[in-house]
Amino acid sequence: MSVQVHRRSVVVCFGLVVVLFILVVVSLAAGSNSFTLKQVSTALFGQGGPAAELIVTELRLPRAITAVLVGAALGISGAIFQSLTRNPLGSPDVVGFGQGATTGALVTMLLLHGGFAAASFGAVIGGAVTAVLVFTLSAHNGIAPLRLVLVGLGTALALNSVNSLLIVRSQLYDAQSASAWIVGNLAGREWTQARLMGGVLVVGLVLCALLARPLSLSEFSDERSTSLGMHVNRARIGAVSTGVLLASAAVAAAGPIQFVALPAPQIARRLTRAAGPNLVASGLTGAVLLVAADFVAREAFQPRLLPVGVVTGVVGGLYLAWLLSREWKKGRA
Repeated sequence: MSVQVHRRSVVVCFGLVVVLFILVVVSLAAGSNSFTLKQVSTALFGQGGPAAELIVTELRLPRAITAVLVGAALGISGAIFQSLTRNPLGSPDVVGFGQGATTGALVTMLLLHGGFAAASFGAVIGGAVTAVLVFTLSAHNGIAPLRLVLVGLGTALALNSVNSLLIVRSQLYDAQSASAWIVGNLAGREWTQARLMGGVLVVGLVLCALLARPLSLSEFSDERSTSLGMHVNRARIGAVSTGVLLASAAVAAAGPIQFVALPAPQIARRLTRAAGPNLVASGLTGAVLLVAADFVAREAFQPRLLPVGVVTGVVGGLYLAWLLSREWKKGRA
């Protein structure tokens, strides 16, 4: 067994880790109650004052860790689906998988009145059912990337309407809670969400390691991938299952945060200049994007605190418009 190391990718990943560490430290220190780096470090080791320990370790740290893990899961999921579809628009929040996970979670919360664990399970089931539906409707003499994206976009629009109907028909208190959650929000995240995402991300990384070669080959045509010894359908099922698991867990932990899975793999590929899905770099890029967006949402509009989904939605919407324009000029969309 041999592993080929791309030197530039290693340097880029190391740089992303440094940037991510700086962003997390700044998010722990800055705010309406600001602390010095020394106060943050002493609070993390349980030697600070009561106020510092409460704010840093119980309020800000779970939120920051959840942002890192959710962003990483979205970035890896986006890289998987863009590699499978061979299309930069093949992101879970564009082709409907994120919306399906949201529908599953809303059904569990609003109709079945389940708690966080049940909603997490519902999100995974919803994302999986949506993935099966989209791939089934897209399958005709193979899965054409453009057809899958178009079917996914239509499915996403339909599921958005279903999600709105579920909220409108629910009780007032439940509707208010669901409306705040459906935007995508990291406020009030606790260690429960962080532990969920940590466990799912570990499983996802193990599955990604097993799927590394099939994912690299999936960027070729099905015929060429088969000639190189790849079981196309088996690899595609495994990769889709992994991507749906990561995207659905992210929805369960923080709500449907849009437009992180879309740009993260493309930014990572431009930074590394390496072929393949760039899973590690994509995950780190997604984490950097989400932690930065959450800090902006929390601090840029004081005293109002915006959900992080508002920031990613505005920036990501502009990015999507630019990407669609570029793909249209290339004749690919």
